[in-house]
Amino acid sequence: MSFSYKPLWKLLIDKEMTKKALMQATGISKSTMDKMGRGEQVSMDIIDRLCNYFECGVEDIIEHY
Repeated sequence: MSFSYKPLWKLLIDKEMTKKALMQATGISKSTMDKMGRGEQVSMDIIDRLCNYFECGVEDIIEHY
């Protein structure tokens, strides 16, 4: 299975938000952000934090292909 965080990166651009600002707002660590940047899996807790912060669904954060 392959996942992509492209929807998250697009969301950040649309909201004119930096990755650093997102890390500060959600408490996500730099190492976790780096994992997402490499397209690696992260815990569902991280996905949940992002969905709650942006008030969106999982499909707005990650895509599966």
